[in-house]
Parts: sequence; C-alpha cells; structure tokens
Amino acid sequence: MVGRKDRSRQSLFTFVPGDLTDFIPQDHLLRRVDQALKLSWVANEVRDAYCADNGAPSVDPEVVIRLLIVGFLFNIIHIRELLREVQVNIAMRWFVGYGLDETLPDHSSLSKIADRWGEERFKRIYQRVVKACVDAGLVDGSKVHIDATLIRANVSWESLKAVPAEEAKPATGDSTCGTNGSNPGTPRRPGRPRTRPPKVKRQSTTDPEATLATSSHNRKLEPCFKQHTAVDDKHGVITDVAVTTGEANEGEQLLAQLDRVEANTGVKVERVTADAGYAHSVNYRQLEQRGVDAIIPPQSENRHPGNLPIRRFKYDGRHHYVRCPRGRRLHFTRETDRGRVYSSRACDCRNCHLRPRCLPACSTKRVLLISNGYEALLRARRRKAKGWDAETRELYNRHRWRAEGKHGEAKERHGLRRAIRRGRAKVAIQVYLTAIVMNLKLLAGLLVALWNWITERTFCREEASVSGWFGRDCAIGSGTRQETA
Repeated sequence: MVGRKDRSRQSLFTFVPGDLTDFIPQDHLLRRVDQALKLSWVANEVRDAYCADNGAPSVDPEVVIRLLIVGFLFNIIHIRELLREVQVNIAMRWFVGYGLDETLPDHSSLSKIADRWGEERFKRIYQRVVKACVDAGLVDGSKVHIDATLIRANVSWESLKAVPAEEAKPATGDSTCGTNGSNPGTPRRPGRPRTRPPKVKRQSTTDPEATLATSSHNRKLEPCFKQHTAVDDKHGVITDVAVTTGEANEGEQLLAQLDRVEANTGVKVERVTADAGYAHSVNYRQLEQRGVDAIIPPQSENRHPGNLPIRRFKYDGRHHYVRCPRGRRLHFTRETDRGRVYSSRACDCRNCHLRPRCLPACSTKRVLLISNGYEALLRARRRKAKGWDAETRELYNRHRWRAEGKHGEAKERHGLRRAIRRGRAKVAIQVYLTAIVMNLKLLAGLLVALWNWITERTFCREEASVSGWFGRDCAIGSGTRQETA
C-alpha cells in the first residue's frame, strides 16, 4: 500500500518537551565547536567600542562572533546569504542562541559592527583561540612551517587604471610586518640621470591597497592581497597569520613572523621550513644567530649566465676581499643597505683572457655586490649540495601538506580564494576568521577524541568530572589546565 503525506495542513507550533538542543544530533559539528567555544569575555573586550550610557542596546557581541564563525565554518562568507541560511537552519539557530520565534539581527548591523570593532580586536580573538589550542596540547611550537598565498581582491578589471609608479599608492603592509614600497616624498638616490621613461603601474581605483601579483610565471597578474601563514608541525594549528599587499616580498616577513609565533605560543622556534621564496641571505644569517635550523632550499642559480657567475669568485669574509677566477683581488669600495660592493682594477681586467665572458663590452672592470649574510647563504648551499639527512627531508616534505594544504583548505572550504570586502584591514578580518574556524575544527576534533577515549575507560561516576573538564580546560581564554582521573 502506497502511503501519502498530507501537505495542506502544517502547524506552526507544536508542543514538544525540551528545547532546540534535543533536535541537534550528538555528532553534529556545531555541537563539537560549541564545547570548545567559551566567549563570555567578548563583551568586556569590545566594551570601549560602544557608548556606555546612550543609544539602544546592541546585538550581543557573542552572537556576532558566533554568527561569523558559523558562516566561515560552512563556507557562507556573505552576510546576507548567511542570515538567510540561519533563518531556516535549526542547528545554526541553536549555536547562535536564537529560538524559532526570535528575529535575527539585520545584515547591515553585522557589517557595521565588524567595521567598528576593527582588525585589532579580531586579531586578539584569534590569539585567544591559538592559546586554547596550546593549552589543549595541540601545539608543539618548536617546528613551524611558513608559507604565503595570494587572495584575489574584490575589484573588477575595469577598475584598474594606469598611473605613474611615483604617484601610485605605497604598498601598505600590516603594522607588525613592516611596509613595502617607497614614499612619494622620498628623494631619489644619487646616480646618473634617468634616460628611460618612468614605469607605469596599474592600480585599482576602488581598492588602491590591492596590488598586481601572480603566483606563477604562466599566470597573468591579478589584483591581490598576500596572506602570510605559520602552521605548527604537530597537528597543523595555524599559529600566526598576517596580510599585506600582493607585491610584498614574503621573504622580508619571515623574521617578524617568527617573533609573533613565539609570542602566540610561548615556545621558542627551533626549526622552520619555507620554500625558496624565503631563501634570502639575511634570513639565513638571522636564523643562525637565533639558533634556528633553517630548512629552506636555496634558490637555483642561472645555468646559462651572461657573465661569469658570482660563485666563481672566492669571498674572504675575514679579510674582506674577493678573488676572481684568475686570483686577482677585488677590493672593497663602498657599503650599501644591501651589502658590500667590491671592484677590480681596470689594469687587471684589460688583458685578461676571461674578459669576454666576465665583462660587457662597455665595462672596464668587474663590480660585485656581496649581500648581507652571504657567508650564511654559502653554508646553506653547501648543506643542500651535500644532501639533507632523512629527518630534514621528511620535515620539508611535511611542509607541503601542512602549510600549502592549509591554504588549499582555506580557499576550497572556507571561501578565502577571493576577498569579500575591500581594503587590507577588512581582508585581514576575513583571514583571522578563517584561521579561527580552522583551529576550532582541530580543537573540536580533539574534544570528541578525548570524550570517546575517556568514556571507554572510566566509570559512570566519573562522567560528571569529565564534562566539567570539557567546559573549563579547552575553553577559549581559560588560564589553567584541569587534571582528570
């Protein structure tokens, strides 16, 4: 007999004992995240952003955070779409704290609240999540994977206009990362007058902070921001994120990023992995001075250089001179912000049989720039040429699926492939929220694993203490760890 369902009469209210919690499956992701999420401190954190004695009551700050988290958790990054989904999703309503008969906040309120709070407050929220992961034992801190990725800016191609490079807005980076680019008022360096026309840059009129960049030689330039990420090796917790413009050099951000990782985790970094984009001689030298093992492959040299490569010249760092392939000395001439300049004598190069391969036709002597930290770079090259040991190779292989895998997960599952708003600070808020939900997933997975492990090995009378441990030990902002039987 075929059954039929009467769809003409559907009651709006039905008396059911209990509350919305009974309708949420025990293994639902939001249940797990809710166990790890304690946000009672948020109201005091953002209190200075509101008027104390005037105006209507605002949306509960904890509700704002929960709405944004649930959106990025399920790849619903646009606020209008998010509120439409929460309107009909019982699990999301329960997670946010709204009943079926309550009206959700307006989408414009959430956008204005996020702007009012600003980047720095979201950064502190993210740091509390990292602290919770550290307290839960998910972070080792001594081994870190560093990488950067591009985020497509929320601008159209029609907004790109050609402007002179001197008039283009300087590439502004995060306050903790430094800046890139030159100020328009900076005087020109001394030297020969310019004979070529000034370079022209394409800049977006709707978001001047988004600069043109590319991640590959076979891909065209796009207006982008750049995310710099540090991932812990133990469980893949994101221990630091920062956002700069797309043309910022990731190698220049490495040292400042390690400082922030150590501040967030409270553990000194001992080994760091990164790709060849971070293989700067200054980085090798600074990491040696810090006692950090740099697992960074040096950049490959040009196999067909126009002139004799610099590796054919022997550098004596103790006495500060350079010998050419024929044994002639190149003497120190001046020091720049990039390194020390050495020059040969014209009489030594005049009758040299290597002159056609060493000098252009218009030059009379060879000039070399020995960059800062060049000796550390040579040691890194020799180490790579001899071959890394098995442990080092294994750690560098983990870099791909730890650091690069996190970038892929953020773009495919949490909407970070393209910025949803304009301006570096607003893109940074999106990056912080993405890192928060990715760390919360790891923390929620740990809670479930601990629950399954403990309930299999404890008596019924101990279950109450276990539930209390979940509420205190891994709560965001908790200061101490509680021991269980």
